[in-house]
Amino acid sequence: MPAEPPSSLRRVPARSLPRQRRRVPAPARRLHYWRRLLPALGLLALVTRLPSFGHRLWSPDEGYLAVQARILADGGALYETVVDRKPPLLPLLYEMLFALFGDESLRSVRILAVLAQLVTAALLASIARRRWGDRAGRTAGVLYLLVSIGLNPEDAQAATFEVFILPFTAAAVRYADRGRWGAAGVAVAGAFLTKQTGGAVLGPVLWLLWQTAPVHRSALLRTALGFALPVLAAALLTDPSGFLFWTVTGSGAYASFTGSELHVLSRAVANTALLSVACAGLVPPVVRVLRSARTGVGDLWLWLASSAAAVLLGFHFFGHYYLQLIPPLALLATGALQILPRHRLASALLWSACGCALFLLWGTLTPRPELAHAQRLATAVQARTGPAESVLVWGIHPETYWLADRPPASRFLTAGLLTNYSGGRNGPQVGEKYGVDGAWPTFADEMRTHPPALIVDDSRGKPFAPERVPTLRRLLERHYEPLPDEIDGAVLYVRSSGG
Repeated sequence: MPAEPPSSLRRVPARSLPRQRRRVPAPARRLHYWRRLLPALGLLALVTRLPSFGHRLWSPDEGYLAVQARILADGGALYETVVDRKPPLLPLLYEMLFALFGDESLRSVRILAVLAQLVTAALLASIARRRWGDRAGRTAGVLYLLVSIGLNPEDAQAATFEVFILPFTAAAVRYADRGRWGAAGVAVAGAFLTKQTGGAVLGPVLWLLWQTAPVHRSALLRTALGFALPVLAAALLTDPSGFLFWTVTGSGAYASFTGSELHVLSRAVANTALLSVACAGLVPPVVRVLRSARTGVGDLWLWLASSAAAVLLGFHFFGHYYLQLIPPLALLATGALQILPRHRLASALLWSACGCALFLLWGTLTPRPELAHAQRLATAVQARTGPAESVLVWGIHPETYWLADRPPASRFLTAGLLTNYSGGRNGPQVGEKYGVDGAWPTFADEMRTHPPALIVDDSRGKPFAPERVPTLRRLLERHYEPLPDEIDGAVLYVRSSGG
């Protein structure tokens, strides 16, 4: 092993690179490279996400997005008639796909998730190829896709926020690496408008700007405008005050560590262990090179660090948060493998492929008991209501609305927004006083002006059960009566004769 890495592994201005690195590949050679690589990456992206097509839904987040899309298609307004703590890009994308391909299935969204993974892999391959050559490009793309499903299938296979963040983050680093600062800013905005933590990629973009931009002030202005204009447009196209509240200022109770420390820490340990298994082929090369050489890829380390900060933000450690770590890890491993013996590359690919096979098998065979429960609940809701009658599902599974094809009676699609349980807490910081500011007066007004035909108490003994929520308990006592039959512990309430 050489004592110092070759210059191709150090981030230096393009004019200082060796002659062969400065020469722009002939168009025919470049086209030939991508014609061979993209189909292989596309096939691998499809294979790694085949389990996603095996279930109608993978997570409550998918259900939430599907319900939002239906409400928006029926004339609803984001942050007004339906609310969430997320930016608007993905709900609008779901709405568009539903308009084009129908809203009875998430197949179109799953296909788009495959394309998102392919684009991410191709962008990482482009970054690695420019820095370290053709073989490195192939390595980065393949390693990323092999590791991309290395979490609980509910987190890795769902077509939700983090999967659609990743193409934007990879694009931001690629554009910054090439000095295209306006485009880099737009890509950061795309990541932020998919989910707030996507904005963490601004760190490596600014690092590259500071390292390589010939005119810092002009480059900084272009980056800032590229970021600010799409965000401003999104705020104006929705509701500016609602956009600010729901995406930035209204989540204080959610982003708190207190209340369920052991519960949250156990989730952090479990998901870290799962990703470590998936990355068994990536981490050893990086660690080995770190012990003997300075790699000079500060932007990639900053990308990894900022992604780790995004995982930490809010102190919830859900598995899908960890997906943001994988692109910089894949690139760091690719860089490390360039200065290690060739057999190290074969070993990294073999370990990654074995891990991928393990998670593929898990995703293919894993049952979805909560989905089965939601389907049974949806069948019961359909049997007791008409298509135009609104329903309130008091629980954390908004997919019931979508499966039953019934309109929600409230803009708050889960009990979590009203009690803070959506943060994954199971301790004392759950209840009315921990809900989103101003939510309970709005909810009470909704129940008074448009009372639901059916209320489903799907709390099943959790901390947000009606007996612990006075406003809901009084509503049920005064205006509703329970049906005798329960659905897996869920209780259905219909309006009483006197209500």
